[in-house]
Amino acid sequence: MASFFEKLGFGSKPTPSPTPSPIAQSPDTDAPSPGTQFAQFGAGCFWGVELAFQRVPGVMKTEVGYSQGVVDKPSYEDVCTGKTGHVEVVRVKFDGNECGYGDLLGVFWGKHDPTTVNRQGNDVGTQYRSGIYYYTPEQEQAARESLEQHQKLLNAKIVTEILPAKKFYRAEEYHQQYLEKGGRSGFKQSAAKRCNDPIRCYG
Repeated sequence: MASFFEKLGFGSKPTPSPTPSPIAQSPDTDAPSPGTQFAQFGAGCFWGVELAFQRVPGVMKTEVGYSQGVVDKPSYEDVCTGKTGHVEVVRVKFDGNECGYGDLLGVFWGKHDPTTVNRQGNDVGTQYRSGIYYYTPEQEQAARESLEQHQKLLNAKIVTEILPAKKFYRAEEYHQQYLEKGGRSGFKQSAAKRCNDPIRCYG
């Protein structure tokens, strides 16, 4: 029974933890088109990360979404609570004949700070953690070797998680290619291949 103060709106009730879904924890079973591969990365807010990958020759498609969580069909608002366990990710479809997985890893390391726990700049929360989510044993090996090499360049310890790719939930449409479409300011940013214009993370 609610107390007198709770009836007046004082105090707060604890938010129940979401019920884990086996679907959310299952592998990403989406199949890329013949001759292409998937890669999946978490490197902070997915808007700027997606644009960086859009500019890579050999990248055929990018999608932003949520993965590695415990809730089925999460919304952006759900993920922002920090209670679903999801990370903001970019799923990249690429042609391995034009773009090597190592090239994508290079973009990943260069686009964020992999030494900060659950944080990129002013964005703080578990959804902003650093992660490489692999689809094949070859991707896993390349990711681990790349981490070892990149660690040699840094004084702080890399906290990037390397895990199998799990169920990918495509984010709401307004998040897709957000910066290319104009972002918050309405000023479109180029997604042209090999474009090296500075990326304004929020538009």
